[in-house]
Amino acid sequence: MSVVVVYRREPGSETSYGNAGIISSGSITPLNNPSLWKALPKYLTNRHPALRWNPVWALQNAGWVARFLANSAASRLRPRAAALHGLIGASVKLHREWIVKAEVAHRIRETGWLKVWRGDAVAAARQEQALLTEYGIASELLDRQAISAIEPDIVPVYKVGLLHTQTASVDSPGEVVRAYARMFTCAGGDVRQADVTAITPDGDRWRIALADGEIFARHVVVALGPWSSDILQPLGYRVPLAFERGYHREFKPSPVRTLRRPIHDADGSFLMTPMEQGIRVTSGVELTGRDAPSSFDQLDQVVPMARGVAEFGDAVGEVWRGARPTLPDSLPMIGPAPRHRGLWLAFGNQHIGFTTGPATGAAIAAMIADAPPHYDVKPFAPGRYLS
Repeated sequence: MSVVVVYRREPGSETSYGNAGIISSGSITPLNNPSLWKALPKYLTNRHPALRWNPVWALQNAGWVARFLANSAASRLRPRAAALHGLIGASVKLHREWIVKAEVAHRIRETGWLKVWRGDAVAAARQEQALLTEYGIASELLDRQAISAIEPDIVPVYKVGLLHTQTASVDSPGEVVRAYARMFTCAGGDVRQADVTAITPDGDRWRIALADGEIFARHVVVALGPWSSDILQPLGYRVPLAFERGYHREFKPSPVRTLRRPIHDADGSFLMTPMEQGIRVTSGVELTGRDAPSSFDQLDQVVPMARGVAEFGDAVGEVWRGARPTLPDSLPMIGPAPRHRGLWLAFGNQHIGFTTGPATGAAIAAMIADAPPHYDVKPFAPGRYLS
């Protein structure tokens, strides 16, 4: 096929740049899972680092909030976990192939990622481990000494850890995505940087209007992340898309005390990970409008906690902010639009878009070519929300 990819900005400069760089085999539990109900009282105070929410936005999007909470029911967990397991498994395999073909294998670390608790959370860790084991995902339960053995340079504040042993991470997700874009170009693909202003049917093809021209194609794939709903609305599709915004800041690494892998502090609700430029600290979720003014409260709250665990210096660069596109069931849309032939949707990958991007694209490519994808895409069908 002749393929053109149109980016709003340089490849890898949106949320693909700002994440924690984890290629996570075990991210099969959506944020809206049964444990959310227990956490709601502390989240409603709007002071917890895990979640900040805009009351006006919540009122304006009450339908989305209600559907998101409804999907937290225990009966909804395993069907979604199974769907994500298929998507993630296919993606992790592609990442490991592509990162070599794209000549950036030096950026990947096969050291797993570590979720840790400061209190006596053995029961919670075992519960998570049991779900992973159910889907054949390996992990190791660690005590304080075992955590210190694999992360000797952090302060031993954690009592319990769960090491995701089949997970990898990279030292610059933005550079990895840019390398994938170069690989695509070398294979004959065309990468252009432009704003898409509209997509409209034109006989048996599509007209893609750009700010500086137009493209005609038999098929068009909408993979615009949090901007996807904007481009689909003129076609009559009302996409129930919300934006889980997040922030990160990077800090100069210590020359003598280092992190070996990403660490998720479950109690502190932050993640810190070693990157090319230093230690990246990421915040929790901010539920508000996609383009609302930034609020650095969550990041300001967690950075001192991170400093209490790992040694790092002054900030490097500015605070980064991104918007994760999330549908009420925390599953992406992957497949054909219900009412328009040749229109394909590939967005809504919430917190795991860097992990799941490859198999999202591979499934769309297979369906366009009238071939079966390598995992079950039925749970991701756009028709579950669009008509």
